[in-house]
Amino acid sequence: MANIDALQGPMRAPASGKAPTSAVVFAHGYGSNGDDLISLAPFFAHALPDAIFYSPNAPDPWEGGMMGGRQWYSLAGFDPDAIQRDPLRMGETFRAMNERVVKAAVRLDLFLDQILAAHSLAPERLALIGFSQGTIMSLHVGLRRAQKIGAILGFSGALSAADKLPGEIKTKPPVALVHGAEDPVIPVRATVETEKVLKDLGVPVQSMIIPGLQHGIDNAGANFGAAFLREHVG
Repeated sequence: MANIDALQGPMRAPASGKAPTSAVVFAHGYGSNGDDLISLAPFFAHALPDAIFYSPNAPDPWEGGMMGGRQWYSLAGFDPDAIQRDPLRMGETFRAMNERVVKAAVRLDLFLDQILAAHSLAPERLALIGFSQGTIMSLHVGLRRAQKIGAILGFSGALSAADKLPGEIKTKPPVALVHGAEDPVIPVRATVETEKVLKDLGVPVQSMIIPGLQHGIDNAGANFGAAFLREHVG
């Protein structure tokens, strides 16, 4: 079996007890780690009983300093209050972080290659689930892989550089986006704008905006995501 060592983090074997026929990779948010989203594996396993779940730790220690916290890249210069006040600053803010996203993407991309090789899975049997910064990473990597993956499910995220995507997109996997209408960290309009960009590029995309939800994942969003994954990699 090929080594899976580009990133480290928890894994959950298929609930069915059989050899995996698909793989799901969680990408956690800023300041969290792989132990956070792997807790969702039993829920999604109801929809994907033959899937193996991986939840890698992001490559860098969290700059916030909490023990065990990780980050895909630094959020230096990110001011959620400023982009809430001035919508025009949102695209500029995410674009300014794109070089950091590109650097972090190398490790995540290799990790995905290793998972597919280790389990002898075709690319279309792979799904990415991201939250916040992890959604930014999942969209960046998933849309630029040479071979189309099965699905991308993103919660509370955005595109890091929407203006660069038309020249860099390589494949168009189905995408589902979920966002809380009252998100104080990444405004819900980030998902609205992401959906428009993806549709304009011919990416099959659907979204769910959840009234009253802030920066998180609730039952409605999780159920929406599980149905989406069952359709595309189940």
